Amino acid sequence: MIALGSAGPDLALRFRQAELMDDPDLDPDRRAAALRALGRVNRISLAARRVWLEVRRAHASLRRPVRVLDVACGGGDVLIDVARAARRSALPVELHGCDLNPVARAEAGARGAAEDGAPRLFRLDVIREDLPPGYDVICCSLFLHHLDRTEAVELLRRMANAAGHALLVQDLRRTKLGYILAWVGLHALTRSDVARIDGLRSVRAAFSVAEARALCADAGLDGVCVEHAWPQRFAITWRRP
Repeated sequence: MIALGSAGPDLALRFRQAELMDDPDLDPDRRAAALRALGRVNRISLAARRVWLEVRRAHASLRRPVRVLDVACGGGDVLIDVARAARRSALPVELHGCDLNPVARAEAGARGAAEDGAPRLFRLDVIREDLPPGYDVICCSLFLHHLDRTEAVELLRRMANAAGHALLVQDLRRTKLGYILAWVGLHALTRSDVARIDGLRSVRAAFSVAEARALCADAGLDGVCVEHAWPQRFAITWRRP
């Protein structure tokens, strides 16, 4: 059992530790349960709503179906929620998601199969391969903290180069409150041991807002906005001039 302790971990510096979800030998059922837990966390954290607002902004400018790519889409929860919002608003979108992990893609495909306008999913190693062209909005949620600094800068640069209209990256903030909320929230929302363990490891591996701004500067994202987001996240928004 994971305990918070009286002082908690030192969060002054990033501490990256292998997450259980990164283990290729992890039992598929445990991985799927953790992906479902992650979907609940994203929904409470309004991750899809921020993507949807960016899609609406793009549509107002482009006046055509907005093509969206979710990088490292996991279980596809963000894309599915965006699809539902688009359907309610009768706004045309084309939703695609990429992920290296086949179990994640299978989970996303199973969840999206019942949706009208289900996202198209494909395999892509975004660390080693270029992002495909032709997307208006490129988004990414809860993936940046998995990367070292060099990889994070390169991913932001590649996303900006490929995004025709905007990029939106959301991730955890490395704060004491964020660590506490992760412990409490994951114990309330799921029985997945993988999600509970990885959630705390993710907070310790996360970037601070100041560090995220430095990443964007090194990636050459002029005019970028990096701001606090509910509940203990940050959002990186960059729009093509």
